[in-house]
Amino acid sequence: MYGMGEPRIKIVAMPKDTNPSGNIFGGWIMSQIDIAGSLAAREVHPERVVTVAVNSMTFKEPVYVGDVLCCYAKITQIGTSSIQTKVEVVAERMSETGHTCVHVTSAVITYVSVDKNGKKKPLHVSKAQREALKLPADTKRFHEGYGI
Repeated sequence: MYGMGEPRIKIVAMPKDTNPSGNIFGGWIMSQIDIAGSLAAREVHPERVVTVAVNSMTFKEPVYVGDVLCCYAKITQIGTSSIQTKVEVVAERMSETGHTCVHVTSAVITYVSVDKNGKKKPLHVSKAQREALKLPADTKRFHEGYGI
């Protein structure tokens, strides 16, 4: 899945995760997305982060029991105390005609670094780490947008 980031989670959707219509519950998918985004954030900040914003998410296709939900995530911005990730979700689906991949949703999620008391704290991300991620140099708008 070129350009979607690193694979973070692959999990089989099970009957216990269905909604009343028999499709996989969107909240279950959202929790997998949040975990995948936080795993990406840990690459540059292996300390505690909390979700502060889900900037966007639109479900394009349903997920069914037996589908393999695949979450790919990459870091898109790093602020003073925050990390923004983009998560792409596809469902690998088997059928009588073969194997298909269906794009389910995309999400942009912002995490904030916090201490053990839940207070915001600065990130310690090296210049080399930032350069390795090939992030945009101008993060002023990112910082101003969330006040973090």
